[in-house]
Amino acid sequence: MGTSASKLAILDIVLNGLMRRYKERVPDVGIILDAMVSDGIVKSTSDIENDHIAFRTMGVPQLGVKSFEKIFLHFGYEKRDHYFFEGKKLDAWWYSPPRATDPRIFVSELRVGDLSEESQHIIHSYTNEVTVDGIATDPVDYLDLDNGEAVDAFLHQPLWRTPTTADYQSLLQESEYAAWVIYNRYYLNHFTISVHNLPEGYNTVASFNDFLEKHGIKLNTSGGKIKVSPDGGLLQSSTVAEMLDAEFANGEKLRISGSYVEFAERKVLPEFASLPAGEIKRKHRRDGFEAGNADKIFESTYTTQTGR
Repeated sequence: MGTSASKLAILDIVLNGLMRRYKERVPDVGIILDAMVSDGIVKSTSDIENDHIAFRTMGVPQLGVKSFEKIFLHFGYEKRDHYFFEGKKLDAWWYSPPRATDPRIFVSELRVGDLSEESQHIIHSYTNEVTVDGIATDPVDYLDLDNGEAVDAFLHQPLWRTPTTADYQSLLQESEYAAWVIYNRYYLNHFTISVHNLPEGYNTVASFNDFLEKHGIKLNTSGGKIKVSPDGGLLQSSTVAEMLDAEFANGEKLRISGSYVEFAERKVLPEFASLPAGEIKRKHRRDGFEAGNADKIFESTYTTQTGR
């Protein structure tokens, strides 16, 4: 059963809203997209395929993935594989889109209960504010999912009060992911340029990385600049997150990591190796994600990378 045209039109409003605000917040996006046009790689930025977008959530009763996913399941996305990141105390799932032109979605969730009592206390002091009439309630249940502007606004509104620098820095010591979410909330964590459909000379992560570095873009080096899945079918790289002058509670300011850009190369699956290049579609390429790659990509917002 397909997703109705009206739901897809609403999904377009949501996806466009996410990308508009993300571009405003991550200057690297504009630099990369403009360079792709001026270097003649694409005629216009609308020719660039968005492989996937990613969100980060807090694993607490009324929030987390089970709340967040309701939005995109409503628009015809389907929940796929689960990934567990033991060291980072995260769970994640990916969702396949209703149309081959839509980005996949990757949503991760902090296992709050696995953190120290101090960090749990800090996180709950914020997430406990997400209530209706004083009762902890999933805010998505009160959202009109058929109103694209309302969904877009929800994804960019603060769910809890602005954190203090002390709470942010305390969380940063134990979980850089926790610190990122307590400040950035549902802001788009990254979008991903599919490089395999680009012209020769730019259609591998290796060659695209060369193009990026020529334009002064700093890449995440955790696990090497190119992260490769064990089957060799998925290659990924990413920029280092933009540093933001962030305003915290009481007017205090800190420079913190915001969002970043990712690049993905999906190889043609062995059973379709004989297909002519012009006939290769998304369904013929390696799908899904790879925990080992994603583990290192998460570090694009970590001080080990942003501090280089």
